[in-house]
Amino acid sequence: MLILTEIIEKLKDVLSESAIGRKVFDKDVATALNIPQATFATMKKRNSIPYEEILEFCALKKISVNWLFFDQAVDMLKAETEKFFQVRYFADIRASAGGGAYGFDEDFETITLDEKIMHNMVGMGNTELEAIHVDGESMEPTLQDGSIVFVDREQTNINKDGIFIASTTTGLFIKRIRQRADGMVELISDNKMYSPELISPDEVSIVGKVVGNIESL
Repeated sequence: MLILTEIIEKLKDVLSESAIGRKVFDKDVATALNIPQATFATMKKRNSIPYEEILEFCALKKISVNWLFFDQAVDMLKAETEKFFQVRYFADIRASAGGGAYGFDEDFETITLDEKIMHNMVGMGNTELEAIHVDGESMEPTLQDGSIVFVDREQTNINKDGIFIASTTTGLFIKRIRQRADGMVELISDNKMYSPELISPDEVSIVGKVVGNIESL
């Protein structure tokens, strides 16, 4: 079981490298993770690990997530198990659960993750994934606004159930996708307050399937 207090101590060690001459406190870790101090104190008490914020911090500082969570170097992890993933993390990209979002670019950090970090892993075969953020509420309660999703680009068959990333002429969308008998493509939200959207098949391409996620606070 992962223990937040142990992770915090490691984060303090990282922060102390740039805090020469002064002690690093929990409040400094909270600030580095962009979490309010009161919220961070509650999370520590409840052992509620802020995965998303820590993932972003590790990408920024180029720190091994596996070392932080499991005391494992990447080579050690590869030797012990096949259940690891090379993830290209696009911190600035949002897949819209509402309407319109940024497309993919080349600005990403490569990190290695153990599958224990990711929630609701489904149908995995490819271990090279991409991670982007969800923008909007139309996929709630399945995916929360601000959560990070892991995308397998090798899975593009929309005839299989699941949630997909679709690139359209109006942006990047995260939806359940169905092709109708008339050829039109239907983008379906899990939030019943949002009606399905129809789009011409020549205006959409499937980027990949969502195979896991990390929820936001």
